[in-house]
Amino acid sequence: MKKIAISQSNYIPWKGYFDMINMVDTFVIYDEVQYTKNDWRNRNILKTKKGLEWITISVKQNNLHQTIDETEVFLQKWNRKHWGTLQAIYGKSPFFKKYKERFENLYLGIDTHLLSEINKKFILEICDILEIKTQFINSRELFLKGDANERLIDACKKLEATTYVSGPAAKSYIDEHLFRKSAISIEWIDYSGYKEYKQMWEPFEHGVSVLDLIFNKGDEAKTFLKTFNS
Repeated sequence: MKKIAISQSNYIPWKGYFDMINMVDTFVIYDEVQYTKNDWRNRNILKTKKGLEWITISVKQNNLHQTIDETEVFLQKWNRKHWGTLQAIYGKSPFFKKYKERFENLYLGIDTHLLSEINKKFILEICDILEIKTQFINSRELFLKGDANERLIDACKKLEATTYVSGPAAKSYIDEHLFRKSAISIEWIDYSGYKEYKQMWEPFEHGVSVLDLIFNKGDEAKTFLKTFNS
């Protein structure tokens, strides 16, 4: 039985995104779709002393039909600014020193202006830290065809998957009947019931970048993902 998930890349995503990756054998990065403004593609949330704060990569939006993998960063040296922000917020967190060199090299070593490639670099690095072994593939390698449902089913067939794993938001458009006709089951992710950990400031917030978990819990970070406890 093979499981896959398909999702757009996000910038330093929250822990639930990595649970989805860890649930499957192959994770398809689906960045050949339209870039959506004010979404998770180029930004995420950090927990700060003053409360929740957005950290955003400014991007160029040349037209309404621009895809995520066509989207370019707008500002030079955004990476230095973001690294400075993370140092200011998490510099005194319990495990910041442990990962400082690793993330500093990642941020300052960014050599692409493409948002999708930037996101993938961070996702892969974080997966390595969390010891997630899932295979990654770019959706363009699969030459997917059809409407939204047909493309997902096409990906499952080409990757010989028997189960498609999806977040609950996709219930609004997924046609489960079409999947059953193709002998593909759907497994819905439950994002409730995450255990809390000690953050630097109260009150506790679940929906922040996974970097908050890594800097606060270190090697124990993966134990706060549900897939490592199932």
